[in-house]
Amino acid sequence: MRLLILFALIFAPVMTLTAQDSMPAAPYANRQLDDPAMEREAQELMFTLRCLKCQSQSIADSDAPMAGDMRHQVRTRLMAGDSPEQIRSWLVDRYGDYVSYAPRVSASTWPLFALPLVLFLLGAFILRRRLGRKKGAEV
Repeated sequence: MRLLILFALIFAPVMTLTAQDSMPAAPYANRQLDDPAMEREAQELMFTLRCLKCQSQSIADSDAPMAGDMRHQVRTRLMAGDSPEQIRSWLVDRYGDYVSYAPRVSASTWPLFALPLVLFLLGAFILRRRLGRKKGAEV
């Protein structure tokens, strides 16, 4: 019994790691759409979506299985009549703001957009006070 438990502890993680890669790719993961205009829309959208596994590549550039599944979702939803913005919203709702290279401003993300402006204004204020003191001391 101990041998069986040891075997399961050793090989269970290995089997779960290889399970995803042994699955066949989604039909539209690597196949382009027949309509060139629709494929162009799909490509433009895919370059603005981040691969969640690679994190530094768009789903258009990534070879990760998850990126292939996301490419498939983009293409099938375009064929179903969804607009690129509807698809982006669906993916953001499903995977979070991180999936988009152009995140939405929301209650949780507005500090990220405001912080650079606040830091710039604070730096300008400190610089002005320091330079103002030096000019006053020279006179």
